[in-house]
Amino acid sequence: MHEPLLAIQGLRKSFGDNEVLKGIDLQVQAGEVIAIIGKSGSGKSTLLRCINGLETFQAGSLTVDHQALLHHDANAMRALRQKVGMIFQSFNLFPHLRVGENIMLAPGLVKLQEKGLTKTQAQSLLTRVGLGEKFDAWPDQLSGGQQQRVAIARALAMAPQILLCDEITSALDPELVGEVLRVVESLADEGMTLLMVTHEMNFARKVADRVIFMHQGLVHESGKPEDLFGNPQTPELAQFLSALR
Repeated sequence: MHEPLLAIQGLRKSFGDNEVLKGIDLQVQAGEVIAIIGKSGSGKSTLLRCINGLETFQAGSLTVDHQALLHHDANAMRALRQKVGMIFQSFNLFPHLRVGENIMLAPGLVKLQEKGLTKTQAQSLLTRVGLGEKFDAWPDQLSGGQQQRVAIARALAMAPQILLCDEITSALDPELVGEVLRVVESLADEGMTLLMVTHEMNFARKVADRVIFMHQGLVHESGKPEDLFGNPQTPELAQFLSALR
């Protein structure tokens, strides 16, 4: 086994008296696609927000590509954020910027790329998510599915080593879910390391290398999709899956 790209040990996170993550251990190899499932409140989104530094955790360690996440060190945080991209439920596009400008903003600010380079890059990223003709459109001219695909292109503009997806289809109308998942599937096929919190079980079954079932702030079960969905080892997972049917 190679050294993991992402290594988490004993991660604990509380909001006041409420301990949301109760000692998470997780290792992710480069190129692995992980689907994270579980009930609301099991800690799934909080785990992703800890990985990209949006939440501070109280105990444990987290390293990306051998680099420890250190909240008190601004340079370390900046370096980490260049390695970890995140896409949220809400698309969070800047409404006053055109689509292409939304994608060019972060590389220009964070990586200080000159403008010409980012325009070419933004155009190719839009083409990659199937929106090559939308460079000069305004976000409010796009459907939810198109806006989410722009958000994916924007995350990819930073060339992250890991992409975190937090229920990225849950705010979309059902007919728009497929177009976003197809883009994610193409990223998986290209070897992108993905951690996805998702309710789309068929997608998890088809695309994930490993599925993690979180329950009450812990990794309760973990394994290949066919094992986890086909032969749950705990009553909690069995109950969770039967509730989805």
